[in-house]
Amino acid sequence: MAVRIRYAGRYRTIAMALMRHGFGYMVEELGLNHLLSLPRRLVTQEAYEGVTLGERIRRVLEDLGPTFIKLGQLASTRSDMLPDSIIHELVKLQDNVPPFSAGTVRDIVEQELDLPLDEIFHSFENVPLAAASIGQVHRAVLLNGQTVAVKVQRPGVLRMMSRDLEILKDLTALAERRLDWAKQYGLSRMTEEFSRSLIAELDYSHEGRNAEKIALQLADHPDVYIPEIHWDYTSARVLTMEYVEGITLNRRQEMMDKGVNLQKLAEQLVEIMLKQIFIDGFFHADPHPGNVMLMEDSRLALIDFGMVGRLSEEMKDHLAGLIIALMRKNTDAMVRSIMRLGILDEEADRVALHDDMDMLREEYYDVPFSRVSIGKVLNDLFRIARRHHLVIPPDLAMLGKTMLTLEGVVSNLDPSFSIIQMAEPFGRQLLKQRFSSHRLQRKLWGGVAELAESLVELPGQARQLTSLISKGKLKVEVGMPELQSLQRKFDRIGNRLSFSIVLLAFSIIMVGLIIGSSLRGEPSLLWDFPTVEIGSVVALLMFVWLLFSIFKSGRF
Repeated sequence: MAVRIRYAGRYRTIAMALMRHGFGYMVEELGLNHLLSLPRRLVTQEAYEGVTLGERIRRVLEDLGPTFIKLGQLASTRSDMLPDSIIHELVKLQDNVPPFSAGTVRDIVEQELDLPLDEIFHSFENVPLAAASIGQVHRAVLLNGQTVAVKVQRPGVLRMMSRDLEILKDLTALAERRLDWAKQYGLSRMTEEFSRSLIAELDYSHEGRNAEKIALQLADHPDVYIPEIHWDYTSARVLTMEYVEGITLNRRQEMMDKGVNLQKLAEQLVEIMLKQIFIDGFFHADPHPGNVMLMEDSRLALIDFGMVGRLSEEMKDHLAGLIIALMRKNTDAMVRSIMRLGILDEEADRVALHDDMDMLREEYYDVPFSRVSIGKVLNDLFRIARRHHLVIPPDLAMLGKTMLTLEGVVSNLDPSFSIIQMAEPFGRQLLKQRFSSHRLQRKLWGGVAELAESLVELPGQARQLTSLISKGKLKVEVGMPELQSLQRKFDRIGNRLSFSIVLLAFSIIMVGLIIGSSLRGEPSLLWDFPTVEIGSVVALLMFVWLLFSIFKSGRF
């Protein structure tokens, strides 16, 4: 509630944007009507009849500014969470904003680097090369004569985005409490995930480290170039990197005029990306034409490392298993792989999931291998995952968007080029790595070490459990079906134990009497009295009665 009071004006702006584009029902359901200072008819006068849901969402995000535009761009990578119709509109989001002044740029650079601009740069161009919602890029020349690109963060953007993200978290939590569909889609989880990505993007030092990591991965690759980061002139709000000149890959005709072999160029780009994805597990997640340039020496330069993806060894294994299962037309293996890749809701219909995967397998049954789109396959799988409320890891979902972007760039260069044919040797290499003796040995020793660690911790955990029991703080939750099953098991154990004890006692008595009589070589005095016979008969009757009761209960 304190958030709504502190940012009442921004809440009002959000409510009005929703009303203006046909989401008035959400304002009412969230209880935000009191925030509107204008009559409803004045904020809903814009016609939205016949306008698609995705287009209306895009318009709302554009009206609300940079934070919401960036969140929409991030959401466009999550085809596992959102329908294709909405994704189609979100990819159109552009953060075209006017640049901020050269004087403001100078102030930010000098404040961040703690030096006058003239002591860092020989020259600094006032007109930016590009401007976006988070920052803008200027060309400059260092005192040593090297040309660099300087990315400067927009003033106040961190404060503004932190405010909007705080409001968004409050609204999504409110929506999950009031709306079933919001809880079903996990809006709070999605918002938290996007918030982390956006905050990381606001720290330019992260982008610099991403660039260096990918440069290290591709150090032995002769066809790629990663610009150098100048750490002495880099901070959270200023990034200084080597300026790279070249032709962006969307200028197809210009490359053809220069006699560039476009098929070879497509092959270079795909090889670079597939190595990052399938071998290194750390990849440039936004390889659109503006972020890839052809240099004069025929090398490809990658720039803008704000968005990267990560695939763990386990995730790569499951992904390889999924693609192999699809190619082998094995539905059961496909279902197992996709369940390993995500978290399946307890209430999910596994039979329906199997049927949907079977339909997907049939869709690709007669399609030639060379015509299969990896990006489309992944997004088809994510669509099925979304339908069955399967939560897919964000980086894996980002991979689907990355592959679609890559296929779009490659198709523009050479429409006949097949990425999946290039991916085949990487797939074989991935399988070799998966079943290599070194990998298996490492996993085995890892399992042994984990087991040993668990055994070492067992006494401490037992003491902790005993302490909780003694203090009456141990909480056990057992459902009724499980409770009844547990009770039946205890009954069986108790009855079997009783049966065993009585049988053992009866046997001991009889054996003792027989042995005692044998050792003395004469009839026992006890046999002269009827107490033994009576006791034996009573014991026998008790045994028969107990046996009859147990069998009658059916819980033996």
